[in-house]
Amino acid sequence: MDISKYKPGIVYSIYIASTPEKVWEALTSAEFSRQYFHGLAVEVDERIGGAFVLRAPDGSVHISGEVVECERPRKLTVTFNVNWPGLVEALGVELVRYDLEVAGDTVRLTMSQLHDRPISDEILSGGRQGWPAILSSLKSLLETGKAPSIAMQPPREMLEALKKLGIKLPGE
Repeated sequence: MDISKYKPGIVYSIYIASTPEKVWEALTSAEFSRQYFHGLAVEVDERIGGAFVLRAPDGSVHISGEVVECERPRKLTVTFNVNWPGLVEALGVELVRYDLEVAGDTVRLTMSQLHDRPISDEILSGGRQGWPAILSSLKSLLETGKAPSIAMQPPREMLEALKKLGIKLPGE
């Protein structure tokens, strides 16, 4: 997959008092992710072309994709396809990249959401709200042993923009 044409729509960095190995484990482990990723379980086959899946608490696939880059414990890039009918066709394949680097006694974790075409601010509003909450919960979990419960709903403007594209939303 040629990822050179992908450009970031969202970039979020956070500093975590931890090690790259522990942050990597939190990003790639179902046990950890269920605690900070709204109950979703991350499953990663850590090799190029390996499967990437986020499972809902009921076991259904919420997000699927494959590993595009994997340099443990420094970089992980995956395709990130939300399982809503017509979404990938309308918006293209999305990439999510995690970059980890040591910064003194911390790890700087940078998450980038990348697209191969322009995506409206209305559609990006979901990630712009969701990623800070998810990564802040990950930080709290690693630093204190407990992830806060952050109530999240998809932003109204994102849902309306998706409907205009003909995307059928869950529950409709």
